[in-house]
Amino acid sequence: MQRNDLCWCGSGKKYKKCHEDFDERLSEMKFDVFLGQCRPPKKIINNAHDIECIRKAGVINDGALDLAGTMIKAGMDTATIDKAVHDYIVERGGYPSCLNYEGFPKSCCISLNEVVCHGIPSPKTILKDGDILNIDITTTLDGYYADASRMFMVGEVSPEAEKLVRVTKECMELGIAAAKPWHFVGDISAACGNHAHANGYTVVTDLGGHGVGKDFHMEPFVAHEGEANTGMLLVPGMVLTVEPMINMGKKNVTVDAKDNWTVRTKDKSLSAQWEKTILITETGTEVLSS
Repeated sequence: MQRNDLCWCGSGKKYKKCHEDFDERLSEMKFDVFLGQCRPPKKIINNAHDIECIRKAGVINDGALDLAGTMIKAGMDTATIDKAVHDYIVERGGYPSCLNYEGFPKSCCISLNEVVCHGIPSPKTILKDGDILNIDITTTLDGYYADASRMFMVGEVSPEAEKLVRVTKECMELGIAAAKPWHFVGDISAACGNHAHANGYTVVTDLGGHGVGKDFHMEPFVAHEGEANTGMLLVPGMVLTVEPMINMGKKNVTVDAKDNWTVRTKDKSLSAQWEKTILITETGTEVLSS
């Protein structure tokens, strides 16, 4: 690419004023293939316009999570929460990305207790005191995606359940803190997993975080246990989710044979998950949806 050509990122700027320095730095880096280190593909690097669009989707997504949080109480059914989330997103010009995604029948995922993720809202699923639950929402706005989830506790929960919810959030926060430009995805994995293991928990490895923004699921896959200094390089402009799924018992999971979506702990132990969409910046990270 010539210096006066339009940059490959689609910013509309000349290459010399956009990603020329970026590419030079990248070309000078040495990668250890035995550690799985690799360059990120250019298609997952977002320009300023892309980032602003993801940020706007994140505002709606966060508002939907806020609304869902106000509805959490014993006696509430999860289908009612799902409808409120759907209406909130649609009224603001967005689309609930989960709806009809590979056949998923609802607008968000609501996962209780031993359900790790992909719980299907239902009028038959009634919240009760002592439950812990994850609400996972993804919003599409003008073709861009933002994805986040939060844990909620219904009434008085056991100290063991409260600790699991708290430590899982700490795992996510430590993972985000480890997501630094010109470092590696494995740094996120190690930070999340090490904290979970230090507290006596296991980490679900069959599922993980992912790139997001121009599509629902993109590179890289973000594992939540692993070794630092491994995997794909993190560079400014990448957008991804950090979403550790932490189990009180063993890490093994099963998928419901009837609905082909609901993921549960195999030993029926409690599971928790927190998720944010983050942008890798020149100096660290910015949360785009929480």
